[in-house]
Amino acid sequence: MSEQHGVAPAGEAASESFSEPVEQGVGDSFRAHGMAEDLGESVPRRSKTMSRKEMARDLRRRQNAEFDPDEQLLLAELDGMRPRTRADCANSVRPCFFVSCKHHLYLDVNPDTGSVKVNFPDKELWELENTCALDVADKGGITLEEVGAIMNLTRERIRQVETSGLSKLREAAGDDFKD
Repeated sequence: MSEQHGVAPAGEAASESFSEPVEQGVGDSFRAHGMAEDLGESVPRRSKTMSRKEMARDLRRRQNAEFDPDEQLLLAELDGMRPRTRADCANSVRPCFFVSCKHHLYLDVNPDTGSVKVNFPDKELWELENTCALDVADKGGITLEEVGAIMNLTRERIRQVETSGLSKLREAAGDDFKD
């Protein structure tokens, strides 16, 4: 049997052609060799994010306080170190390692779904020049190109976000907000 491609030679049963259990993704071995399309089969792709079922299971585990004692100690220690105000973090060590902070530039977390987006997949945290949006704001006015470089977005996307934000402010302020 040619285990490399998962194809059984003549005389062997097709069910014996796989050395991997089905749970580990039979389609992955086909996909790796480009054979799924050759066989005319549509092989479902595995999700790269947590499923809702996995998130719910993790949430229940955390709500029931099913923590490892070492994990509890570590979380308590980190929580004690976490800055509570801007004054606490303004003069702290950079790069900031509290990536769960909403002002951190390394990750974006969608509050509705809880999905996490890594803004700089090609860089490690310590390779970033700026890690805190509040530090960037303290510097004062910067160009769209500079904002784009800091946030790993294009100049045009930064302009669109700025326009959207300004229109939301105008709506909220009503007649009080004038250019």
